[in-house]
Amino acid sequence: MEAGAGVAQWRHWRRLWVFLHPYTGRLVLILAISLAATCLGLVQPYISKLLIDSALLKRDMHALVRVAGLMFGASVLSFLLNILSSYRYVKVSAAMLFDMRLALFRHLQTLSPRFYAGFRLGDLMSRLNNDVGEIQRVSADTLLSVLSNVVFLFGSIFMMLLLNWRLFFVSVVFIPACLYTFRRYQRKLTAFTKALRERSADLGSLFVETILGMRVVVSLRANKHETARFKERNDAFVRTMLDAQIASFMTGALPGAILTAATAAVFLYGGWLIINGAMSVGTMVAFMAYHMRLLSPIQNLMSMTSGLASARVSLGRVFELFDTPAEVREAEPPTRLALVQGHFRLENVSIKYDRKPVLEDVSLEIPAGAFCAILGPSGAGKSTLADLLVRYLDPDRGRILLDGHDLRAVSLDDLRGQVMLVDQSPYLFNTSIRENISYALPDAGDDRIDQAARAAGLGELIERLPEGYGTKTGERGLALSAGERQRIALARALLRRPRVLILDEPTSALDSETERLVASNLRDALPGSTLIVITHRPALAASADCVIEIESARAQITQMKITHVLDPILQS
Repeated sequence: MEAGAGVAQWRHWRRLWVFLHPYTGRLVLILAISLAATCLGLVQPYISKLLIDSALLKRDMHALVRVAGLMFGASVLSFLLNILSSYRYVKVSAAMLFDMRLALFRHLQTLSPRFYAGFRLGDLMSRLNNDVGEIQRVSADTLLSVLSNVVFLFGSIFMMLLLNWRLFFVSVVFIPACLYTFRRYQRKLTAFTKALRERSADLGSLFVETILGMRVVVSLRANKHETARFKERNDAFVRTMLDAQIASFMTGALPGAILTAATAAVFLYGGWLIINGAMSVGTMVAFMAYHMRLLSPIQNLMSMTSGLASARVSLGRVFELFDTPAEVREAEPPTRLALVQGHFRLENVSIKYDRKPVLEDVSLEIPAGAFCAILGPSGAGKSTLADLLVRYLDPDRGRILLDGHDLRAVSLDDLRGQVMLVDQSPYLFNTSIRENISYALPDAGDDRIDQAARAAGLGELIERLPEGYGTKTGERGLALSAGERQRIALARALLRRPRVLILDEPTSALDSETERLVASNLRDALPGSTLIVITHRPALAASADCVIEIESARAQITQMKITHVLDPILQS
């Protein structure tokens, strides 16, 4: 079981190669500079032997000056090379981790609404921020130190063997016990670190959930309930943190105490050799310097294990997101659409969610240029149908055709560039009304933004606001009413002038007068485009060219009064 876990942990490190590969040339140069700095550091204790045996004990002033100059030059050059290698490495590691974060961000954009409906937002943010940040911190602070410490460790061993091989074996007699205790507590530390990440994600999810639902919490006076939930999760976090802290301390402190016993043994045996004339004082001083430096990289490597264990857990959590498959994949090569006409045909379409049929064996057509209303009770599958038409989801069976092309074969850029969906609860960014509308088309001028806003029924609101289009919408648009948020989202869609516009309950928060205004403006704002409206409002349904009713996972056209719209696909 442990072997399997170890293989899985190392697999996470190996998967970093795809992000390391573009920087291999620069990394090799950095490693060479770091190696040179480490070698200069290894020379310095031997210089102390020359200082004592060749200069001080022989009272040779010229030798003293030469050795002191050599020591100073080696120290300064080692310092400069260490600074250069550290700076270059941090720069490369930051670029590499940016590539990872960007790749993860792009992958998340390919996942379906089902993923986000079932994944906790706090946990997702924890992985994007905390876990990737932890990987970056360890990459910048630890991995280069691991290399230099390993090189210094083996270099010190070589120099100690060169100076006195018998004394060397005395100095390493306790190393096996040290490694055993280190390995034992390192395993515990890895497990506690993973649990700590999960407890932290639990806390983050609670904060996000409570803050987003603060109006409900306040209105129901549920503050005691939320406090109890917070205390329960915080207590679990603290318990796990304390367990991890004890494991971290034991991982470093216990082996360090064992290694200290080796130092006492070196003093005893080395002193005996000097007293008996078998070793010079300079050799003993140099050996002790290497011995102390031998302990230092071992202790440093042991102290780094907490960071490496934490990074390994973070890598696992990040790669779990990378391994989440996208439900919608673009065909290779995709079919490009120059201009969408807007004719949809569904052929025996079925889709399930949690093994429950949402739509079952649905076949229908929506002609190009039609104003189509989709009706049905809550949970009947209306929003799922909208997601299928913009290909946020793919049907489990059957197919959907747009202008005769299977949506699975169509370029996603072409599809979503000309087919737009406005959700029932639209999302607004915490910026101005102008920037929220122009998000659909950043280069749009003020005249075009104003035209889209007025077509969405925002004219009176903009004139009433002191700052007009510069008014801030607040976090998630909560500085505005629900109806105002809906109209801004509608204006954002109209700015793009899509060939197909799908609106999910676009007027649910509007009064009847504003609803009539929006309904009458849609045709004028998008002449010739296909309009598909999910609604429960009779006013919108009554003015539609065709009505589709969905009930019990089945859909059918119950009204069709199109006489002037001709489907160009059928004409050809």
